[in-house]
Amino acid sequence: MQGTEYGDETLARNMAAELRARLAEGRSLRVYCGYDPRTADLHIGHTITMRKLRQFQELGHEVIFLIGNYTSLLGDPSDQDKLRPVLTAEQVAENARTYAEQAFKILDRSKTQVRFNAEWLSELSFIEVIKLAENFTVQQFMTRENFANRLEKGDAIYLHEMFYSLMQGYDAVALHTDVQVGGTDQLFNILTAGRKLQEARGQRPQIGIFVSLLPGTDGVVKMSKSVGNHIPIMSEPEDMYGKVMSIPDSAMLIYYRLATRYTPEQIAKIEQGLRDNTLHPRDVKMQLAREIVSIFHGEAAAQRAEEHFRTVFQQRELPAEMESYAVTGTPTIADVIAAAKLASSKNEARRLIAGGGVSLDNRKVSDPFEAVNPAEGGAVLQVGKRRFVRLVKAG
Repeated sequence: MQGTEYGDETLARNMAAELRARLAEGRSLRVYCGYDPRTADLHIGHTITMRKLRQFQELGHEVIFLIGNYTSLLGDPSDQDKLRPVLTAEQVAENARTYAEQAFKILDRSKTQVRFNAEWLSELSFIEVIKLAENFTVQQFMTRENFANRLEKGDAIYLHEMFYSLMQGYDAVALHTDVQVGGTDQLFNILTAGRKLQEARGQRPQIGIFVSLLPGTDGVVKMSKSVGNHIPIMSEPEDMYGKVMSIPDSAMLIYYRLATRYTPEQIAKIEQGLRDNTLHPRDVKMQLAREIVSIFHGEAAAQRAEEHFRTVFQQRELPAEMESYAVTGTPTIADVIAAAKLASSKNEARRLIAGGGVSLDNRKVSDPFEAVNPAEGGAVLQVGKRRFVRLVKAG
């Protein structure tokens, strides 16, 4: 239960007591957490629940990494103050393609079952869905904070949004789970919906293990790609290091507690050092960035990322080493950015230029149609704060 967060002492004691009783049976428990591929990237915020799954794996329990390829078609309204956009099945499939591989950065591949909830949710008939809904009242849903806030503001609450909880609750039924891990925004889905549906189907209700939500790089709002404050698991070491360094000092200890391998005792020493000024916040944050990069990319990559950060941001110099891109003919700057994989498309390249995020030899680029014709010694293209490529003439 280390690192768990319930917001209610009675609930925390009840869940701990149920978990002890289940463990006393002397068998491996079935533990799962679901991840909806609403986007293609898992981010560091997702790894908080993954770390708890990994703890269960190391203690000999059966862990299921559930990809919500069916729930993603609707989208979880738990942390939303407005209606989520609806995705197509094709968009969800493309987003889900690399989810398991990303998760294996944290989970033990050999001990992880990967499941997709379309396997059972797509088979439910309309009358079966109605029978699931019979277990709940509209009043129960209206007690949810996000729905209550929208109702008070006069904003629409669509009936289909309520079905997400039924879908997630049915996941627990289909998997016959003992434990579900989730963030604190999942209390309703796990405890009210999941446990209720399991009991209705004659199963013992699962135990909810809840962990705190990691704030994004703004240090305030829950990490989310839609907000733009996320750190993708698959981001390059230098980019990941720089993004961790961008978080406000006030969020550092939260990151240490939730996103690192540090023990509570080690974190307490860091907290004390910050309090009595024996540790400088900059050094503590660099230590944090090193740790997070090393988790996903290894110690050597973390060291290189730190050297890159010192060179580019602290010494205000160009990195000693950078990739080269051979320019053929005289393409536009937007063409080069897209071809060099510094943006996902020409349209994104144009948006970066319009936002002032592109420089060529320390000169801000304002025209996406500017022709690129590097001199004999090459030219340095910078996109954003952390990405550099040396442009050279082909041939």
